[in-house]
Amino acid sequence: MRVMLLAASVALMLGCASQTTAPVMTDQAFSIFATDLWQAEQERSRQQPGQLADLSAERLAELAAERRNWLQQLDAMELSTLSEQNQINHAILRYRLANSYDQYRFGAHRMPLTAESGFHNSLAFMAQRGGFRQQSDFDNYLSQLAQMPRYFEQQMQWMRQGLADGMTQPQAVLAGFEQSISAYVTQLPEQNVFYTPFRRKPDSISDADWQQLTERAKTLINEAVNPSYQAFYDFFVSEYYPNARQSIGASELPDGRAYYQNRLEYYTTLQMTPAEIHQIGLDEVARIRAEMQQVIDDLGFEGSFADFVNYLRTDPKFYAETPEQLMRYAAYLSKKADAALPRFFLRETLPRTPYGVAPVPDEIAPKYTTGRYLSANTDRDAGYYWVNTYALNRRPLYEMEALTLHEAVPGHHLQIALSQEMAQLPDYRRSFYTSAFGEGWGLYAEYLGLEMGFYQNPYDNFGRLSFEMWRAVRLVVDTGLHAKGWSRQEAIDFLASNSALSMHNVVTEIDRYISWPGQALSYKLGELTIRRLRQEAEQALGEDFDVREFHHQALKNGSVPLQVLEQQIRQYIAEKRNS
Repeated sequence: MRVMLLAASVALMLGCASQTTAPVMTDQAFSIFATDLWQAEQERSRQQPGQLADLSAERLAELAAERRNWLQQLDAMELSTLSEQNQINHAILRYRLANSYDQYRFGAHRMPLTAESGFHNSLAFMAQRGGFRQQSDFDNYLSQLAQMPRYFEQQMQWMRQGLADGMTQPQAVLAGFEQSISAYVTQLPEQNVFYTPFRRKPDSISDADWQQLTERAKTLINEAVNPSYQAFYDFFVSEYYPNARQSIGASELPDGRAYYQNRLEYYTTLQMTPAEIHQIGLDEVARIRAEMQQVIDDLGFEGSFADFVNYLRTDPKFYAETPEQLMRYAAYLSKKADAALPRFFLRETLPRTPYGVAPVPDEIAPKYTTGRYLSANTDRDAGYYWVNTYALNRRPLYEMEALTLHEAVPGHHLQIALSQEMAQLPDYRRSFYTSAFGEGWGLYAEYLGLEMGFYQNPYDNFGRLSFEMWRAVRLVVDTGLHAKGWSRQEAIDFLASNSALSMHNVVTEIDRYISWPGQALSYKLGELTIRRLRQEAEQALGEDFDVREFHHQALKNGSVPLQVLEQQIRQYIAEKRNS
């Protein structure tokens, strides 16, 4: 019904138009349409209070049909009459909707996990998100716990369909994955991560009501949560893992080459072929490798590149002795970066939202990446820079500067928090994130550390180069794995021989690229675009170039597709030269 109403309202707003030309759309009409579309999308797809998503075949088909309808309406619009901001709004709405529709038509719901995590991990964020203050908050949460058996069963049914259709993760990347499931099953409900909201009683709830809430929580953990995770564990161990596909590349999936091209374009926001990206990667690998060799030569190290990398991987002086030591170092680097921001960013480009530094949760740490940023969920929350403290002998200190600049500031926290705070933008813009821009900005932030006074130690600079090499290698191995028929071992060898990443991280990362086709391409292509645009601005503006103003121009519209970023920066350059 809602789709029919939207279609009718658009027809009225567009007015009479020739069937051979795109209808004219006014800014007011588009704003009404966009608001209605986004509200309907949120109502249909966002998890409602007290509810877990309905993953039935009927529901998913209904959502896909609605999104296809919206896409057809967006594609029918004439954009030249819209304002600059509404043209950006249109591009972002279409990008978001197209991804949701494409995921369905390629059957991604039959494969709801990666080598790192899955839907079962995502559910745990419900317990850790904070914001539990009123009784209704706890009632909604308990309602969600009660729905876990139904939700898990729907997920497992789709995974069984994936087994039948050949739409599974490769068996090679799933070894040990069952540990990320069993970690959520506990004998005592009070020890379960899903009991977390009940470890502190809000003042607004009476003792009697609190007693009832905590007893309900314990009962549901015993009767709904633990059985759901145990059933999923049994299914994974006895049915899914043994029958998962033996092939590696996305091209081996049903309609795999089209699926990989679709994922490539989604994550990069660019129209490129795997072959083009593969060659860019090879060129970048050669350039960075020469810079890494220069650092080795400057240190006077006697031995080969492989010898130097082995030295970095095995000498204890490059590693923290305790998780606390690693966390303290990450926190120190974060505050050092905070202090440098005013020299590189206008005050209006700095977010108000604070961020914390925390370890990756034990339940997911063994197969989790080195670090990650988690954005604030509400205006009462902070963002968090997660640091993986599992297996300390695989978390070199010489990589921590680059990691911190990428995940905290001036990387993800600065960019994402700033975007969320842009009150002048519609909700679908503030919550929007595209890897090409966001991860490209994160890698650019690592590079910016050179100007911020980081990497004074040659080992830290080698760590920066190793991180940059890591992202350049991704262009080679991702396209190699998913379009050129590379084996898992070929990809592992290529990354290991061209970076100083520990072997644990090398294997973890390659498995991540295998299970998440295309996403790894976004980092380097995004960073290359931002650095190229900065170089254009510096050359065009000369003495009038201000790095703080450039960063403001790059970030002022939030996360955007790279083509939109190029338009915005070139428009800024033209206006600056004519002023």
